[in-house]
Amino acid sequence: MLPLATTELVIDLAGGKTNSPAALVVGPHSEHWALDTSRASAVIGVHFKPGGAFPFFGVPAGELHNVRVSLDALWGSNAALLVEQVLAGSSPAAMFDVLERLLLCAARTFTRHRAVDFALRELSGPLSHRSIAEISDAVGMSQRRFLERFRGEVGMAPKLYARVQRFQAVVATVQTLRQVNWTEMAAACGYFDQAHFIHDFRGFSGFTPAQYFALKGSDLNHVPLSR
Repeated sequence: MLPLATTELVIDLAGGKTNSPAALVVGPHSEHWALDTSRASAVIGVHFKPGGAFPFFGVPAGELHNVRVSLDALWGSNAALLVEQVLAGSSPAAMFDVLERLLLCAARTFTRHRAVDFALRELSGPLSHRSIAEISDAVGMSQRRFLERFRGEVGMAPKLYARVQRFQAVVATVQTLRQVNWTEMAAACGYFDQAHFIHDFRGFSGFTPAQYFALKGSDLNHVPLSR
């Protein structure tokens, strides 16, 4: 699994009868990680946009950075109730309705801080090079306070978030290509030079760009590895 600045809630439709937790929260990742696909599984879940999960889990999003944790560690006994009610749904649509209703009941707020909202717009584009000082000045906050607020709602520091988004722009762009000019790709996605691009790409994926391109599968952000 390649790094993503998003958060996922995944519910095992087997109800935790396997070795997996019945419900798992996957926090925003700036590291790649291994996902065991040796057994078939059926799941239902929620893919939260960057900064979209902070109202639901009762902890600052920064505590979920590079973390995969059972929902019961965050919600206690309410996690089992959620799983039970979702699995009682008579169809996938009914399960999603139950899941949506329970999440809405659990939310603390639906209002993102205006500074975080502004920063997400400014930093999400691959060509964005706004500094933290520029953004914090634009929203009228000290850099320290802005960093705390951004990390608390999004799950990682703004500079790291921007780097993950730039890396993701490369991954999405090359997904359907048959050949790539990596120098042009680096420039198009906002990297200062080729060395910076290769260093960042290897750090996030564990591969050089060429190695990744040779290994990439049909599913975005999944790299199939042989045992």
